Amino acid sequence: MTALLLVDDEVARGFEPFATSRPGGELRVGALLLRERWMAVLGVQAEAVAFVSAAHLQGFAEFDAAPFCPDMSAWLRETDADDVWVVNTRAIPMLDVARPASATATVLHVGGRVAAVRLSAADAAGHEIALRAGRWPFAESPASRAQEIDGVWLDAVWDIVRHLVTLLQRDIPHLAAQAEATRLEPSQASIVVSGPHAVWVEDEVVVEPMAYFDTSAGPVLLRRGTRVQAFTRMVGPCYVGAHCTLSTDRIAASAIGEHCRVHGELSTSVLIGHSNKSHDGFVGHSVLGRWVNLGAGTITSNLKNTYGPVALWTPSGARDTCMQFLGTCFGDHAKTGIGLCLTTGCVIGTGANVFEHMPPKAVAPFAWGSTPPYGTHAVDKFLDTAARMMARREVVLSAEQRAWWATVHAYAAADARWPRS
Repeated sequence: MTALLLVDDEVARGFEPFATSRPGGELRVGALLLRERWMAVLGVQAEAVAFVSAAHLQGFAEFDAAPFCPDMSAWLRETDADDVWVVNTRAIPMLDVARPASATATVLHVGGRVAAVRLSAADAAGHEIALRAGRWPFAESPASRAQEIDGVWLDAVWDIVRHLVTLLQRDIPHLAAQAEATRLEPSQASIVVSGPHAVWVEDEVVVEPMAYFDTSAGPVLLRRGTRVQAFTRMVGPCYVGAHCTLSTDRIAASAIGEHCRVHGELSTSVLIGHSNKSHDGFVGHSVLGRWVNLGAGTITSNLKNTYGPVALWTPSGARDTCMQFLGTCFGDHAKTGIGLCLTTGCVIGTGANVFEHMPPKAVAPFAWGSTPPYGTHAVDKFLDTAARMMARREVVLSAEQRAWWATVHAYAAADARWPRS
């Protein structure tokens, strides 16, 4: 059996606000989670996948996510793996590349950089100390059987937005063909499809009359059980996961994970899944973690009045993104109050709950309040809120997950990288 080990290097471990509460493999990059993307490219089964990242992520559990690997040798024995693909989670292969997991390929390059290496179980375990420390110790040697595959790298967290349109244009036709999705052929004049690309739908998708699809710039894929309500304008390329509800206004060039509610204008944004943007308010060039809820009228700014490049807070300080358009990165379980306006290039930490007044460019995890210096979202109240929100999607916050989130809360409280005023 071949196993897959997803490794967050030192750079990936700084991809805040997401790195506080999720590994890189569980970020949605293009249409799919990064883990799903590499599994598809390499043909590895789910039971043979694990991740290595910062120690505070031990205990992370979410749906079918890969588990944290506390002991590489023991994990490889348990999975009965003969060899292992060790993958850097910042490398993003295109889904439509020819599968490279042949017996001849031992090194995969993306853009000339080592993205993945295939090792014996013993050799993989021998790199455990370096990988656990966030080092990526692999470089091509003359003896390596290397294969270049098409893809991009995440050199910074905002590259999730930078590469979004390109990835969706490539991902959607491949996924539609793989799922044997049906091409939407409007059965009534009140559903309009305009443009050269297809709108693909899976079973149990409902498209109400008066919906409009503009495929001039790319295709649209609606996964199983999704509903597009009347008076919604969808602009491709756009991916919508299973069991979502899209209700009115313009939704363009976005990747929307499963079980999301989207109302109002959404542009060039990623929703990892299970999040609510259920009301009016523009959200553009933004990334929403899982279980985010945006209050009615929450608005992101994605363009400065100067039309200049946007700076974004990072754990190593504010950095010039060299992007003209960039909105807000919302960590998992972040919440905003009604009518909240967010400045261009904003970061809202995991579990933060902010309201009333425009927050600063960076809000620490589990912050609570209307103006800085914010208080702390008490762990018991955070957990109760999380459990209630998750229950609305028929998901139970288990005792084990509650205990893990309490450790994340304590970790974040001690994280001195974040501004606290």
